[in-house]
Amino acid sequence: MQITNGANGLLSVYRILISIEMKISLFKAITLMFLVTLVMAVASCKKDNTGNNSTTTTNTGTKTTGTTTDTTGTLIGSATADFPNIGFAVTYGTMSTNMAYVGVVKREANYVTFGNELKYGSIVENDGTFNYTTADALYAICANNGLSVFGHNLCWYSQQNATYLNGLITGLNQQTGTPTNLMQYGDFEAGTGSTFTGWSNIVGGTAVGSFSAVVDDNDGGSRAMQAMVTTPGANAYDMQSIGTSFTVTPNKAYKVTVSIKSAAAGTVRLVMQNTVYQQDDVTTTPGWATYTWNLTITEASPILRFNFPAAGTYVIDNVTVTDPNSGIIIKPTATQVATVIDTALHKFINTTVTRYKGKIKAWDVVNEPMSDGTGALRDASNYTIPTANVSNQFLWSEYLGRNFGLKAFQYAKAADPNALLFINEYNLEYSYKLDSLIAYTQELIGKGAKIDGIGTQMHINLQTSQASIDNELIKLAQTGLLVRISELDIALNTSKSSTFTPTATMLTQQAALYKYVVQSYLKNVPKAQRFGITIWGLTDNESWINTPTAPDAPLLFNQNFTKKPAYYSFLLGLKGM
Repeated sequence: MQITNGANGLLSVYRILISIEMKISLFKAITLMFLVTLVMAVASCKKDNTGNNSTTTTNTGTKTTGTTTDTTGTLIGSATADFPNIGFAVTYGTMSTNMAYVGVVKREANYVTFGNELKYGSIVENDGTFNYTTADALYAICANNGLSVFGHNLCWYSQQNATYLNGLITGLNQQTGTPTNLMQYGDFEAGTGSTFTGWSNIVGGTAVGSFSAVVDDNDGGSRAMQAMVTTPGANAYDMQSIGTSFTVTPNKAYKVTVSIKSAAAGTVRLVMQNTVYQQDDVTTTPGWATYTWNLTITEASPILRFNFPAAGTYVIDNVTVTDPNSGIIIKPTATQVATVIDTALHKFINTTVTRYKGKIKAWDVVNEPMSDGTGALRDASNYTIPTANVSNQFLWSEYLGRNFGLKAFQYAKAADPNALLFINEYNLEYSYKLDSLIAYTQELIGKGAKIDGIGTQMHINLQTSQASIDNELIKLAQTGLLVRISELDIALNTSKSSTFTPTATMLTQQAALYKYVVQSYLKNVPKAQRFGITIWGLTDNESWINTPTAPDAPLLFNQNFTKKPAYYSFLLGLKGM
């Protein structure tokens, strides 16, 4: 309780009472004095909207109440009057194992965004097949708990299966000339009788069998090697044929081919061994067939061996070991490459959106298309894929040009015309990137793309200014499109200290900034254009910002689901307080 100027007010009253005519009885005077005192006491306890709250000014310039714990209501319950959706980023690992976690998400939100499970790299296998097992399971958990899913995402440069996509391009290479066969005497033509130059044949251990030369060959010559395995040995190598060593570049890919004719189904084991052992079992079929073994040879002078672990008659001929990249390589044209990459993009978007049609009703179609520093469209001219990421980053724009985004939106619309389609980007607090993204969005719309909204990720920190937040929301609203804060979090450990622990002051400043984001969103984005706000994670310990080498606390809850000051300020912002 706060009493303002109480003593001076009572003194004045008492002086007035003394001057009252003496005919008023002492009883009446005492009664009047008691009533006046009571009224002033009640008035002095009334809430003072400016003086009764402890105001904190952060380095963002934000002023707000400190850690007021308004515990009434939930985030989604407080937001519905002004915009429809509050969301959290979630992952299958936590949602499938922690029911308390699920309970908090469904209590506070109505929407979730999958952190990884719908991304290209999570769905597309190395052979190009699609695996939706985890995505389907997470969708089922969310649907069963009344949570809508925002699809994230259909076309990005990161978390791709670049191994598969780059393989599509190299698969277009054409090789001219015959690659050099590194395997001497692989045609078995040299030698006399049952001996073969360059080969040592052994029947030992418990094996019973023989080697001989036959006329029936598969390379146009006059001889082939026949292995008749009457009784296989206890070890596959009891009966074996050992070739001559040859020279290769270690840790490089090579291709082994061999023609084998067997009287019935059988097994021949190919072994590459000098000091390092590698093997490949070939299941043979009756008649001649050519078998291929692709392997990375790890030593400079390997030896190819044939082991015979199964009974049968096997004729061996035309053995080759080649470098598949030897000879002259004719690379595909830019048009050929664009066609195969365009097909891959269409297949993924069409298959994914169709699979969840009517279930997932909004998608991030194009994610992070603009480069840092200049705001130009991200491509190889302004972005170099790090060596550590060559298997999971892929620049679609490098092969499809500026229209990669147009194609992505067209494919998504064709798969589900009723879905809301968004473009999503980070660092829109910087005008160069904000203006570039808006310009690119308008360019795509001008070319016929259906774009319903723009997502600003808003990964910010305590140094982010109010002015930059206001600026981006004002400009995004001016597009007339839906505006979504898509991945909100507020980092504290900007120095990336390994010993960081948030202070009470930092948590108060973080709370103030969370509240300001909501206030700016409500102030600067018209109600009809508000899609909602998604926080990029539920608890601090699961945040992508929080790492073992740089701990942080950027979210609304701690790991025990305790509401932080940021939660309460965010809640107050939703309530317009």
